[in-house]
Amino acid sequence: MDWFEADVDGPLVVIRAIHFAAAAITAGTLIFRAAVAEPALRSEQTTAIAVRKQGLRVAWLGFAAASASGLIWVLVQAASMSGLPLGEAMSSDVLSTVLNETQFGLVSQIRLGLAIVLATCLVYDRFPWAPSFALASAVGFIAAIAWTGHAGSTPGQTGNLHLAADILHLVAAAAWIGGLVPLVLLLGAARRHQALAWASLARDVAQRFSTLGIISVGTLLATGIINAGILVGSFHALLVTGYGQLLMLKIVVFATMLGLATVNRVWLTPRLACSATSEASSKELRQLTHNSVIEIALGFAIFAIVGVLGTLHPAVHGL
Repeated sequence: MDWFEADVDGPLVVIRAIHFAAAAITAGTLIFRAAVAEPALRSEQTTAIAVRKQGLRVAWLGFAAASASGLIWVLVQAASMSGLPLGEAMSSDVLSTVLNETQFGLVSQIRLGLAIVLATCLVYDRFPWAPSFALASAVGFIAAIAWTGHAGSTPGQTGNLHLAADILHLVAAAAWIGGLVPLVLLLGAARRHQALAWASLARDVAQRFSTLGIISVGTLLATGIINAGILVGSFHALLVTGYGQLLMLKIVVFATMLGLATVNRVWLTPRLACSATSEASSKELRQLTHNSVIEIALGFAIFAIVGVLGTLHPAVHGL
């Protein structure tokens, strides 16, 4: 497959994108629960049980998708590394070599351990210790992806900086894009119930998520600049290489997301907080939900672009 003048491994790109999105939803949902939902639910106990059950379901669905796509990713990566068809690459010898003698394989084993811890915590979610361990393992699960990409192969002190930036970039993306999923579901529930407690919860959650979004966007911008400086190197490379052109597309999509988030932050969230009637509140909720759904779609488009970028040679090496 030839995209942006570069050979692209289609199956590898697709499974990477799916896995990134699923892992982001899992981690983002748990970040949303800890930083947004739980603080808001302290004053809205009548809605707490429903919101917590909904969040746990989303975390489980994201985890199931991440686990399945992670397994397929290992198989597809084994085929890519060995140069063999997928069926032949699934032999014990090939898989053993990939898992035990490559950085990708070692990271995959570590992430498997984190996935087991996460699943255990989700099963025992009612225990006081479980949510904190679930959050830590989910963040570790997505952060470890940094070692499977370009950051994991950058040498020296630059490599350490690249890894740190990539880890923060992944976690911030999960907090924003992944966190939008439980946000949309909660706003949808508030619209359906049309009760004072739900309306109040929706206002509080929207304001808290807006703050989380600002932190995430700031982190994404700072770490994105660092990563681009390391992987692209120059404005010329950004313009003339396939990697750079695809990165520019990612920036355009990100800017569009940022525009929608700004509308939500500056216009809709304050209006929702000041809504005096249930009709006005419902209107703002509907628009906020609509914008957030578009943000999710754009976020998934970014994951697809990242899925491609991770399989290409960096622009700095293409000149």
